[in-house]
Amino acid sequence: MGFRLADEQSKSIQTYRTGKEAAKEALKAAKAQRLPDVNVSLSASYWGNGKLWDRDFGNAMTVDMPHFGNNFAWEAQQVVYAGGAISSGIKQAELGKLLAELDLQKNVQEIRFLLVGHYLNLYKLDNQIRVLQKNMELTDEVIANMKARREQGTVLKNDITRYELQKEQLNLQLTRVKDARRIANHQLVTTLHLPENTEIYPDTLLLRERIQTLTEDEWQDMAEANNIFLKQTQATIQLNEQKVKQERAERLPHISIVAADHLDGPITIEAPVLDNNFNYWYIGIGVKYNISSLFKNNRKLKQARLNVRQAQEQRQLAQEQIENAVQEGYVNFLTAFTDLRTQENSVRLADENYHVTDNRYKNEMALLTDMLDASNMKLTADLGLVDARINILYNYYKMKYITHTL
Repeated sequence: MGFRLADEQSKSIQTYRTGKEAAKEALKAAKAQRLPDVNVSLSASYWGNGKLWDRDFGNAMTVDMPHFGNNFAWEAQQVVYAGGAISSGIKQAELGKLLAELDLQKNVQEIRFLLVGHYLNLYKLDNQIRVLQKNMELTDEVIANMKARREQGTVLKNDITRYELQKEQLNLQLTRVKDARRIANHQLVTTLHLPENTEIYPDTLLLRERIQTLTEDEWQDMAEANNIFLKQTQATIQLNEQKVKQERAERLPHISIVAADHLDGPITIEAPVLDNNFNYWYIGIGVKYNISSLFKNNRKLKQARLNVRQAQEQRQLAQEQIENAVQEGYVNFLTAFTDLRTQENSVRLADENYHVTDNRYKNEMALLTDMLDASNMKLTADLGLVDARINILYNYYKMKYITHTL
């Protein structure tokens, strides 16, 4: 079964693709933290005249000032050690990108399985329509034979009426199935975001599709290797471990290389003020240590460690749930084959019973009620066989969905 159209058209999948792109940009932003911080400032100002007093604010006098002031400065700082905070931030962004990719893959699997459900339901309804139409044709033949025999006086009108009632019930059932098909077609069209009036007809060779015959252990191994939820829980453990490292980094000193250049004017540290530009630069090493982190970060560090433990417990729980889901799905898969064999026998027996009863009724050796019972048994068996065949395919795709190999 091809899923290309759903992968391309689904709005839900597109949303997760956008999330993946956002996570990719977040990783680039985290890596950019390795680059130096560079600041440049430029200003021009008007300086008013100054005032000069004695210490007791007496003998005030005006000090002439140059009225134009300027300032230009650039500063650069390159972190060389931050206790692993930057590397941890990058690793967290990488894991965030991985989780976004896994979210996308998981959504693709969900949309594909939803598509499988709609598609197989449509296939089942089409087969039910064919079965009902075939049974209506048989009913028309029986009614035609009854009418011919009535002219010969061997069949009562009441017998014909009862079979015509049976035909009306079949017609009503057929109408309901056709209405259900319209609904299923609309749901499938909506999922694929196709034009509203699109009519979808499933591949009639669908039931001939090759089905992998794997043991339960092989399915379990496949789930362990491919299930996206397990990958997500593992990535969540790693993400929380990086948060522990980040909290530890807060308790370590940050060391950086700093460099700066300043051009200022006028020079106000002299009296009288010098109307000159003064340029100076420096380069050195800066150390920053947040002492309060020693007693403030204890709780955050403990919380981060508990989050790691919780993530590990969630992975163990996920493994149990997926193991149970695979086991349940595998049993249902085997049951579907048993159901198919039972339904095939039921159809064979129902056909034999119908033909025997039909011959007996034509030879006036069976009652009309026997004929009606045989018809209903045949219809039930035919419909059951259709459902059983499609149920095998559904359970097969469900196993692929559980193992995320759709």
